[in-house]
Amino acid sequence: MIIYLHGFDSTSPGNHEKVLQLQFIDEDVRFINYSTLHPKHDMQHLLKEVSKVIEQSDDPMPLICGVGLGGYWSERIGFLCGIKQAIFNPNLNPEDNMQGRINRPEEYTDIATKCVNDYREKNKDNCIVFLSRSDEIRDSKAAYEALSPYYQVVWDDQENHKFKRIAQHLQKMKAFKLA
Repeated sequence: MIIYLHGFDSTSPGNHEKVLQLQFIDEDVRFINYSTLHPKHDMQHLLKEVSKVIEQSDDPMPLICGVGLGGYWSERIGFLCGIKQAIFNPNLNPEDNMQGRINRPEEYTDIATKCVNDYREKNKDNCIVFLSRSDEIRDSKAAYEALSPYYQVVWDDQENHKFKRIAQHLQKMKAFKLA
């Protein structure tokens, strides 16, 4: 089973395309929608929904996947639920760069202080990161510096921030999921 979390733009047709692409790895792809506007509510909602789909599945190695803001949540929720994560161009600092786009962005700071200390160290090697060299929204080099000490990073030379096409990375994701 693969759990897919959308980025800030939940209505983007690219979400449906990514779900279809992910079905080449596993036919059981679950799309979980969340508001993106209320971080504390989103975290509670995502924890509840992800826990529920994990319990409903008989897959011993589920994977959670997300792009942008969905990558932010996939890393954290995956860690808290004890499943592997695949993240594409994750938004690592929504408390800074979502100002004016969401209600109460400061809740991301509050969430960070309530999370497990050094969770990336505890999550080491349980996440694979895909970064676009052409990310027009986020600083890929900063993401690489923050994440590479803990996770395998794969660079993509073709895609932009939204990673419309993930097909070129499906085999790597499948191997990671099954390892």
